[in-house]
Amino acid sequence: MPKMKTKSSAKKRFKMTASGKVKAGQAGKRHGMIKRTTKFIRDARGTTTLSAQDAKIVKSYMPYDR
Repeated sequence: MPKMKTKSSAKKRFKMTASGKVKAGQAGKRHGMIKRTTKFIRDARGTTTLSAQDAKIVKSYMPYDR
């Protein structure tokens, strides 16, 4: 059987944690920050882990990154 291909866009955007969760950059921070609350900006720092439903999709894009 040939090897499965990894989606290049996924490997640039996501990382896997040791426990198998998917880390991603926080969404909603590119522009329009003036109207966001200070609490939103503070909570949206760094990275976040994806929900189980979204992680399942991303894991299918990266078959060898488990």
